[in-house]
Amino acid sequence: MKQVVIVRHGKAVPYGYEDDFTRDLRPRGKNDAKRVSQELKKQGILPDQIISSPAKRAIKTARIFAEQLDFDQKKIIEIQDIYDGLTTSEFLELIQKLPSSANTVFFFGHNPGFYYYVCNLLEAFYSDMPTSSTVGINFDVASWQEVEARSGKLAFHLVPRMFK
Repeated sequence: MKQVVIVRHGKAVPYGYEDDFTRDLRPRGKNDAKRVSQELKKQGILPDQIISSPAKRAIKTARIFAEQLDFDQKKIIEIQDIYDGLTTSEFLELIQKLPSSANTVFFFGHNPGFYYYVCNLLEAFYSDMPTSSTVGINFDVASWQEVEARSGKLAFHLVPRMFK
């Protein structure tokens, strides 16, 4: 089995859109990311690899998760195309190129793209993706190359309001 964990960045400051790339997390965004990642640790869901948009709010969210999940922050892979926007097909290609040694891979990025990826990787998804939403998708495959659209099973969907 292979598992993809898709995480929308934490709540960001509501200004700075003229330089969207450098928008920072709000204190609430940091706290929400910490709560959700602590829950993942309790459940034993740990990353073999973390891949993030390099935008400030996404990479900071990834670093908070990495810290809570005992993952070396220096090993976080930043991919500009996640910020720029990938089609679902391009995101699927990224997944299919993951190393076979990794079984659980976390991705950090932005809506609307991340919402579309979740909808298109799962057989069905009837929820939303507020900030810090974390969706685990299981694929009953031996290798990443076998992952196909609409073949994933929802393992979990965590949102910060669950932990208030």
